[in-house]
Amino acid sequence: MLALAASLCASVSYAAEPAATTDNNTFVVYKHRFCFCCKHWIEHLNTNGIQTEVAYRGDMTEVKGRWGVPEGMGGCHTAVWRGKYVFEGHVPARLINKFLADPPEGSFGLAVPGMPDGSPGMYKGGEFEPYNVYLLLGGGDYRFYARVEQPEEAE
Repeated sequence: MLALAASLCASVSYAAEPAATTDNNTFVVYKHRFCFCCKHWIEHLNTNGIQTEVAYRGDMTEVKGRWGVPEGMGGCHTAVWRGKYVFEGHVPARLINKFLADPPEGSFGLAVPGMPDGSPGMYKGGEFEPYNVYLLLGGGDYRFYARVEQPEEAE
């Protein structure tokens, strides 16, 4: 019985890596299986022409450490593009596309820490909290990238 319980826990925590056949333009989104705002953020990306593949994880702390997300910049999901660029939390698709069109030197992605009301995946109709998007830099550093002031800017 203990072995069965251990194997069930392991299957939740250590889901298989995304398929080796993943398209080079597909974002791998690491998330907990039961996170629904992540599901809505993925739908936001797909609606905006960004292809995704989901990799379920029970321990998101390990994922964030593996991809270099700085302390204090964590959101509930981590998206990786081409094994090179990281998008942490509820980053709007518009800003992801802007970043990828011209990545600032020394950066490896963007982050929206926490779960701000009104961000993609967190919009509940009428509730909106302006929020900052940060540029991820090497060595655990980050700096301001953009501010989202209105719900339509999060689209």
